[in-house]
Amino acid sequence: MPQFAPVRVRGGAHRLRRAVRRQRRALAAGVALTAAALAASGAGAVGATGPGGAGEDRGHVAGPRGDASAAAAERPARPPAGLVSAPVRIADAATVRLLRPGDRVDVIAAPVSPSGPEDPPEARVVARGVRVAEVPEPAGAAEGGGALVVLSAPRAVAAELAAASAASGLAVILC
Repeated sequence: MPQFAPVRVRGGAHRLRRAVRRQRRALAAGVALTAAALAASGAGAVGATGPGGAGEDRGHVAGPRGDASAAAAERPARPPAGLVSAPVRIADAATVRLLRPGDRVDVIAAPVSPSGPEDPPEARVVARGVRVAEVPEPAGAAEGGGALVVLSAPRAVAAELAAASAASGLAVILC
């Protein structure tokens, strides 16, 4: 039998290393993309527990066929722990149309009764940097004018918002 020189494969190990690196990069990119999507959707708050303690499921009601997921899909999302949903009527409906869920706003209260040109009404800030949770579609002509917006705020701030809306006209400033 004749003598042959050894067969050398060029780049075999290098190609394997390069393929593994590409696979790691693709996996890392996929993980980063998934994390970014979860962060943008706010899914990190899904497992948050309320002020009642761990594992509490306040207000969890099953649908007519016992399908809890269908009932949850119809309900607006709960605010993060420590916050409550505060529906507030803003005096200027056109301003409310500019708002989107997730926006941060300051809420200003100004007395409704005019006190005269020599004594202008005192406006005060009721809430600072509260998050817009929902902007419901108007249901026909509103009785008191303005438009409704649902804000996520701490319980004490929500109580102040309710009191101010009873005695004053409310306005928002987009932060």
